Amino acid sequence: MMKTTVLPVDMLEIAITEPGGIDKLQPQLAPIPSLPPHYLLIKVAASGVNRPDIFQRQGSYPPPADASPIPGLEVAGEVVALGEGCTKWQLGDRVCALVAGGGYAQYCIAHEDIALPSMNLTDIEAAALPENFFTVWANLFQLGKLKQGESVLIHGGTSGIGSTAIMLAHTIGATVYTTVGSEEKATVARDLGADSVINYKQADFAKEIPILTEGKGVDVILDIIGGDYVEKNYQVASKFGRVIQVGMMKGMPKNLNMMPMMIKRLIHTGSTMRSRSIEEKTQIAQELKQQVWPLIAEGKIKPIINAIFPLKEVGKAHELMESGDLIGKVMLEILPYNEKE
Repeated sequence: MMKTTVLPVDMLEIAITEPGGIDKLQPQLAPIPSLPPHYLLIKVAASGVNRPDIFQRQGSYPPPADASPIPGLEVAGEVVALGEGCTKWQLGDRVCALVAGGGYAQYCIAHEDIALPSMNLTDIEAAALPENFFTVWANLFQLGKLKQGESVLIHGGTSGIGSTAIMLAHTIGATVYTTVGSEEKATVARDLGADSVINYKQADFAKEIPILTEGKGVDVILDIIGGDYVEKNYQVASKFGRVIQVGMMKGMPKNLNMMPMMIKRLIHTGSTMRSRSIEEKTQIAQELKQQVWPLIAEGKIKPIINAIFPLKEVGKAHELMESGDLIGKVMLEILPYNEKE
């Protein structure tokens, strides 16, 4: 039997009226989402803005068939209803959750197994965790199998993905190299735990990494950039290295020389998070709760927040994300239903 508090009839959400620019993000009133078995209804206090949201708005990253068409992949707030069969949470619990869509709204549903406690964090901080931490854990540690004593090259070191990867890799005792685009970002990356930082506007990482590693190369590469970085990644990877692709900001590589990959017997893999099954995401959530959430609770790891926008200013949030001129996460603050947005 579903458990619930008193809820309004409808809510404010941000719809994508058609593929295009930020003017296609429009606020509208909509019914509160229906609650399937084993799902929570979260009264959203904050939602993260991520690059897949940009791609969805532009029409190049459609949501799964069973997901909400409303953008937004991570939320934090209060549990206000429990679907049939929910046993892991109680009304009033404060949680953050990875969702397949629907985060740009005042209410959002999330599977009970993919929600995690917000602990002592603010709602803004808690909402900044799921997308990046699920993605980094699944790719850098489950796929990439990064372990203590190995080396890792993380591209885009002050992005949400990059900053998360640096903190986690440093915490397990890996040697961390990263690329950034300014001296300000280089300072932040070092503070996060990077051992060596390469400003790509001043130096070519394909030339610097062999020097820094005395010719050995790096064991694991986490790449959100793509494009010409792919061939360079092959050049700087160590023998039997693992290249993990989690983004293609520069598009697909052209005229790619794959011989270094073959000679070094590299593994080049990657994944997206949104299309994964509930079972896969549940496994990631369990590992995060066991191995990472204690570090967050102790204050050893904390998300970097770049900017916070009210829900109705989501267009400005997308503009900032698209500019690339940011350090850390872009967040939406979502006011309660009875307050003006």
